Amino acid sequence: MTLAELLPSIGCSTEPVLEEGLWPDGTHLSGADLVIGGVPATRLAAQFGTPCQVLDEATVRSRARAYADALPEAEVVFAGKSLPCPEVYRWMASEGLSLDVSSAGELALAKAAGFPAKRIVMHGNVKTAEDLKSALAYGVSRIVVDSFDEIAQLGALATHGQEVMIRVTPGVDAHTHAAIATGVEDQKFGFSLASGAALEAILRVVEQPSLKLVGLHCHIGSQVRHVASYEETVRRMVGLIASCGVRIEQLDLGGGFCAPYLPGESAFDLFGFAQRVRGTLNYECALHRVPVPRILIEPGRSIVANAGVTLYRVCAVKRDNRTFVAVDGGMSDNPRPALYGAKYAVRLVGRGGKPQPCTVVGRHCEAGDVLAEALLPKDVHAGDVLAVPVTGAYHHALASNYNQVCRPPIVAVKDGVARPIVRRETEEDLLRRYL
Repeated sequence: MTLAELLPSIGCSTEPVLEEGLWPDGTHLSGADLVIGGVPATRLAAQFGTPCQVLDEATVRSRARAYADALPEAEVVFAGKSLPCPEVYRWMASEGLSLDVSSAGELALAKAAGFPAKRIVMHGNVKTAEDLKSALAYGVSRIVVDSFDEIAQLGALATHGQEVMIRVTPGVDAHTHAAIATGVEDQKFGFSLASGAALEAILRVVEQPSLKLVGLHCHIGSQVRHVASYEETVRRMVGLIASCGVRIEQLDLGGGFCAPYLPGESAFDLFGFAQRVRGTLNYECALHRVPVPRILIEPGRSIVANAGVTLYRVCAVKRDNRTFVAVDGGMSDNPRPALYGAKYAVRLVGRGGKPQPCTVVGRHCEAGDVLAEALLPKDVHAGDVLAVPVTGAYHHALASNYNQVCRPPIVAVKDGVARPIVRRETEEDLLRRYL
């Protein structure tokens, strides 16, 4: 493929073209400027500084409603770890979603948001005593147990009637990156279905007088594209329900629904998922003669990823064997390329120009601090603003202070109004932890 043929697919042609499917709903070009939620990106960069994570509220809410509309009979549980932020949790609560948390810290954010305890699920492969005590004190509705030790510990801490679910490893390959494949055998999550550990866990929970088993939980991975993987998961989980001899009222299929990160990638087939999973569940339950449990699903990335855009400012350009474009952020605000080899699109904001291949790199002392391979105008220079879409999920959540770089703000935009919902970290914030 020639460079001329490649340009439109990446969105870096000499004419302004916006990559389809990657940006928040309603994002458009005004000249060469990018308008997100009715606010020009150049204004956002000037007002709030860079790096700056921009989050379109309308997109977040519409994606949340899409799940509730597609599966009205299900409980939609927002995966809070994808974007831990009290304001986002408030949006989810107002849209009628439940919330999952995996630590006392995430629960503290939920409490700060006033999220109803009866709509919170706590899970995670390791929950410390402090995590469990916090969940019990707040009255979290369901706790997902992940080990025999945890069953015993929770049984000792809980009062009578604490609802629990059991995380099962169903042995389903979701055909995703190994670091985010959680449904296969021989890894840290859940009780193995194949080995019989899941059945043993059911029996142990039933034996605990302070616990009430209400359901089973599973999660097959992240960035899952194939609905067939969820159908196979349903078949295996219903088989377990039929064999355990215990009434199971709820079946949590987890999340992991993919989001498009690059031009040409498709969004998750939510309508197909709803139809096929519903049909498979009803068929398998009828086949095994067990009551149909209520389904729970846990979308996170697919709700918030494409609602986010990160703005960077170019600090330096080095032209040698290849062109390096260095920005004022990097792996401290986006470690995903270093962790998973994640790929991103990049565009220059405010002007166009003849494009050339370049490597967008961060400011950190690691050769692996590479944000993206991109096509940018040949005359890209210090002071330019770059926009990276699909940064709403697992950016704020995974951000660090490597090299003691302060973490960026999150600025919510809606109907032409921009407001910070997470302020920029300062050096004073960094120093507070040192004795």
